[in-house]
Amino acid sequence: MADEKKSCDLCGLPVEVEGFTLLTKEGDKVFCCEGCQGIYQMLNEDNLLPEEASK
Repeated sequence: MADEKKSCDLCGLPVEVEGFTLLTKEGDKVFCCEGCQGIYQMLNEDNLLPEEASK
């Protein structure tokens, strides 16, 4: 279905706003808000890929 919403990779709530993503060794992670993105980033620093890696 086209109405399927992604779930936040931290809290599990539906992702209503695009743009809160991080590149990780396991793939892209999506978040429902900047708060969840920031908490995930702090807790998983060693698993993140640099943003410049795609260049």
